[in-house]
Amino acid sequence: MITVLVVSEPGRARDLDEAAARMPSLEILHATDVERALDRLARNRRIDAVLLLLDHESATEIARVVLEEDPAAPPLYVAGSEVPGTRRLSSGEPAALLLSLERDLS
Repeated sequence: MITVLVVSEPGRARDLDEAAARMPSLEILHATDVERALDRLARNRRIDAVLLLLDHESATEIARVVLEEDPAAPPLYVAGSEVPGTRRLSSGEPAALLLSLERDLS
């Protein structure tokens, strides 16, 4: 089982949840801001990756804070753009995005 913390605006996560429901090897957790993301990371050491689905500026800020607060954080991923301290995934349909993430973690 791969556990992914998705940090995104509330409405954007719905499509990922639907795609993840067809992938029994993935569990998706959610956060909508840096405070909730840090709380989830502190409370759940089973998180294998953090996926930032935000605009470039927000993703950059959250990546900076997470890496500053938790240098041993799981790998951080973004879709599409380059963000320091993260791994880049090609943007696309939610199912393709999750498959890319799953492949990279395996």
